[in-house]
Amino acid sequence: MPHLTTAAIVCAVRHHGEHGAIARLLTPDDGLLPGYVRGGRSRALRPVLMPGNVVMAELRARTEDQLAGLTVELAHSRAPLHAEPLPAAAIDWSCALTAASLPEGTPYPALHQALSGLLDAVEAAPAARGWAVALVRYELLLLAELGFGLDLTRCAALGDTNDLAYVSPRSAAAVSRAAAVGYESRLLPLPPFLLEGGMGDWGQILDGLRLTGFFLERSVLIDRRADVLAARERLVERLKRAVA
Repeated sequence: MPHLTTAAIVCAVRHHGEHGAIARLLTPDDGLLPGYVRGGRSRALRPVLMPGNVVMAELRARTEDQLAGLTVELAHSRAPLHAEPLPAAAIDWSCALTAASLPEGTPYPALHQALSGLLDAVEAAPAARGWAVALVRYELLLLAELGFGLDLTRCAALGDTNDLAYVSPRSAAAVSRAAAVGYESRLLPLPPFLLEGGMGDWGQILDGLRLTGFFLERSVLIDRRADVLAARERLVERLKRAVA
């Protein structure tokens, strides 16, 4: 990647040196890409380099192994949402999850499209009911794209496709209500909206977050729990308070 110009979603930014920053961007065709932004901590660039913003990015590197120099131009700002507790928590978590989970330079076009759609939903409907289901589906898709997908097509115990109500934490496969009798406390509830589409009530949404959160912690964020999962914990607590 000696030279690349592309639209991208800002997923993470950290300080580098006295004035610069390293930004990690999710691009449509080239996956997650890091780059050094000269003056990235300046007053002019701080509002641009915010998680969830869409930028036009130009990356230049002399070799494949060199950290690219990055210049950015704001294409779409979601900065106002960072002043709202629930939308801000949703943006922070979904972008942090993306930046921490994906290998660099591997294309994930479905994830880029899904993250863009999730952020659009947060922007269009700041009330969490409008985007919480999309967040659960994004986490489920990320698990699948990284090779840790859940099998929700049939019961792991009986092989039937009817009345699937739980997921086995051991096999990551669905379990029917009949097969789960006596073992319900050991299983994770499977919210109907992950099978049937549409919206879910708050109980189902929280069940969905519990489901995806279990497998994200176990399979994806093994070495990064403390830093990244703090953002998820803030989001879930804010959702619970909003529901209450």
